[in-house]
Amino acid sequence: MNRAKTAVWRGQPQPLGASWDGEGVNFALFSERADRVELCLFDSKTRRETERLPMRWQTNQVWHCYLPEARPGLLYGYRVHGPYDPKRGLRFNPHKLLLDPYAKQIDGAIRWSDALFGYRVGGAREDLAIDRRDDAPGMPKCRVIDTAFTWGEDRPPRTPWHDTIIYELHVKGFTQRHPEIPPHLRGTYAGLATDPAIEHLRRLGVTAVELMPVHAFVDERSLVEKRLRNYWGYNSIGFFAPDMRYSASGLVNEFKSMVKRLHSAGIEVILDVVYNHSAEGNHLGPTLSFRGIDNTAYYRLIPDQPRLYMDFTGCGNTLNMMHPRVLQLLMDSLRYWVVEMHVDGFRFDLAAALARELYEVNRLSAFFDVIHQDPVLSQVKLIAEPWDIGEGGYQVGNFPVLWTEWNGRYRDAVRAYWKGEGGLIGELAYRLTGSSDLYEMSGRRPYASINFITCHDGFTLEDLVSYERKHNEENCEHNRDGNDDNRSWNCGAEGPSGDPEVLALRARQKRNFLATLLLSQGVPMLLAGDETGRTQRGNNNAYCQDSDISWLPWNPDSSDRELLSFVSALIKFRKSHPCFRRRSFFQGPRGKATGVKDIVWLTRDGREMTDEEWHQSRARCLGLYLEGNATNEDDDRGRPVVDDDFVLLLNSHHEPIPFLLPRLQAGNTWRVVLDTSRSNTVHAGSFQGAEQFPLQARSLALLTGMKVGAAAVKSADGFMTASSPRNPAGD
Repeated sequence: MNRAKTAVWRGQPQPLGASWDGEGVNFALFSERADRVELCLFDSKTRRETERLPMRWQTNQVWHCYLPEARPGLLYGYRVHGPYDPKRGLRFNPHKLLLDPYAKQIDGAIRWSDALFGYRVGGAREDLAIDRRDDAPGMPKCRVIDTAFTWGEDRPPRTPWHDTIIYELHVKGFTQRHPEIPPHLRGTYAGLATDPAIEHLRRLGVTAVELMPVHAFVDERSLVEKRLRNYWGYNSIGFFAPDMRYSASGLVNEFKSMVKRLHSAGIEVILDVVYNHSAEGNHLGPTLSFRGIDNTAYYRLIPDQPRLYMDFTGCGNTLNMMHPRVLQLLMDSLRYWVVEMHVDGFRFDLAAALARELYEVNRLSAFFDVIHQDPVLSQVKLIAEPWDIGEGGYQVGNFPVLWTEWNGRYRDAVRAYWKGEGGLIGELAYRLTGSSDLYEMSGRRPYASINFITCHDGFTLEDLVSYERKHNEENCEHNRDGNDDNRSWNCGAEGPSGDPEVLALRARQKRNFLATLLLSQGVPMLLAGDETGRTQRGNNNAYCQDSDISWLPWNPDSSDRELLSFVSALIKFRKSHPCFRRRSFFQGPRGKATGVKDIVWLTRDGREMTDEEWHQSRARCLGLYLEGNATNEDDDRGRPVVDDDFVLLLNSHHEPIPFLLPRLQAGNTWRVVLDTSRSNTVHAGSFQGAEQFPLQARSLALLTGMKVGAAAVKSADGFMTASSPRNPAGD
C-alpha cells in the first residue's frame, strides 16, 4: 500500500462527512477522544486500500482535511487511533476500518469474520483484549457522491393530516413479484416508481407510502449463518445513505427519482427511521463505525460499568441523545432527507428511547425541543412509535404537539372487539372517535392517532383471521420469537381451510376490520397486501424472511379482487365525507349548548346509552349516530362543514341483533351504505326511522339518512352515496 501520494490540504470542520464542492472533496469527522485519525482511500475496482492519509487538522473536536484531486465515486473509510480500554468505555482500534457516520452512499455488504470485532473473540470477558487483524477486506466502503439532481417542478403534496391515508410497505416486498414491473427493476426504488406500482396505489386511494427502513443497514452474523437476512432493515449503520440493495442502478439519485414520481402521483413519502440504536449491538458486537470513532460519545453506557451498554431497544445499545454531537447527527440526517431527498415525513422506530434523558422518558427532551424549533422539520409529518422496552417505555398519548403516534391501544381494542370479547364498548368508543382520552388534553387533534389493525410487526390481516397461534418455525428460533398476545381468532380452523363457512366468516371479519379502520376518526394506516389477502403463513415476526413469506403475491383470486374493490370503495367513501375525517373531537354532551349533538351513542333498542350501559361486561353491540349538520367545523375558507347523517352499527356477537334505527324527519329514510355481512356491499332497500335493522352476527353496517327529494346514487364501486344539499362538493 502506498502512502500519502495524494495532495492533502487543511480543509474545513464543516460540514461533517465527505462533501464535493466541484473542485475537490472536504472530509470532516467528529471524535472527542481520539488521538489521531487516518483517511483511508480504496481502489474503485479492486476495492483494495491504496492510501492512508493522516488528518492532521482538528477544530472543535472535528478532524478534517481537503483533497483537491478527489472526485465523486471515490471510496473511503476511517481508522481512528486512541486507547483500547473497555473498562473505561474506550474502544479505539485503528486496525478496524470505520464507516463515516455522514456517508451519503455505502457500497458493499459485510463479509462476516472474527476480524470485524475490535476484540479477540473467545474466552471469558473476551472484549478486554484488542484484536489487531485488519478487517478492511470484509467491510463495506463509503463513496463520495455528487448530490446534484434535477428536481424540476417537484413539490411536496402536503396532504393535510385529516385527509391522510397511509400505506406501509417494504420496497422489495411490494415490487419483487409484480408481473408488470420489469424483472431488472423488481425489488428496487426504480420498481416502486414504475407505472404498475403507482397505479395500484392510486387505484387503492392512499395518500402516503410509509417505507420500511431504507437507511443502509446490516444483516446480523447470526442470521447470515442461518442463511437468513434482516429483511425488515431495523439495524441501521448509515443515517444518510439509502441502502443500495434496493437500487437497480447503484446510484443514490434513483431514490430521488422514485420520490419525484410518487409526488407527481400525489403520494407522499414517509420514511421509517431507526435512530434509537445502531447495528453494532452490545459490548460483544462488531466495530463498524460509531464504536470505533468515539464509543463514549455515541452510546449510552452504564455509568458505573462503562464496559456495558444501556439497552432500551432490545438491540444491544442505545444512541446517546444527550450528547450534542449525536443530537446534531440525527438532526442533520433528518434535514438531509427532507431538503436533499424531498421526503415528506418520518416514522420514528421506538421513539420513546429518543426521549430518555437519564432513565425516565421525558416527552420534553432535547430531541423534541430541537425538532419543534427547526424551520424545516417542524413542517413535515412526524410519527412516533411511542414505546421502547425500558421501564416506563409505553408512552401512547404522551408525545408533544406536532407529533402523531401509532396508536397501539386502537389496534388492541379493535382486534379484541371483533374477536368477540365482551366489556369493550367503552374502550372501543374512544378509539372509533379519535382517542380523545389520549390526545385532547394535550391540545392535539383526532389525527394525532395513527390507527392501524396490522403493521409489519405481527400477523397480516389474512393471518389475523386464520391463526390463533404464531407459526415462526422458519425463523430458526424454535418458534420462541414473536409476540404471543395477538388477539387473533382463526374462525374455526387453524391455518388454510377449504370449509366454505370458515372462509365466508374470515372474509366477513376482514371486511369488519377494514371498515372499522376506515370509518374511525384519526389517520388510517394499511399494511401492504392486506387489501389482497396476503398471508405470511402464520409467521408474526417475519423480520428475517426475505422470501415469498414476505413478498406480495400479486396473483389475487376472485375473493381477493373483491376485497381490493371493497377497500378502494371505502377509501373513496371516506374521502367524500368529512364526517369521518374530522379535524376536531366530537363534542357529544358538550354540544347541547348548540341545541344539536354531533354524536349520539345508541343501544340496540334505539335509546341513547346510559352511563351504566357502558360498563356491561356482556355488551358486544354498539351504535353511533353522526349528525352531519353539527360538525362544528369550518373548511379552509371558513365555511361550515356539513355532511349527511349517518348511523354506524357494530355487532361482534355470534348471533344477529335487531337494531332500532333513530327517527328521522318526516319522509326521510335510512339507506344502507355498506353491510359487511354481505360480500356484495350494498343492501337492497331502505328503512324508516324507528324501524328495526337486521344487524347480522359479527358484522358492521353503515346507513345514511336521506332527505326528502334527495337522490340515492349507487357508485361504480357499489357504495351508496347521497346527492343532497347537505353533501357539499368538498370540505
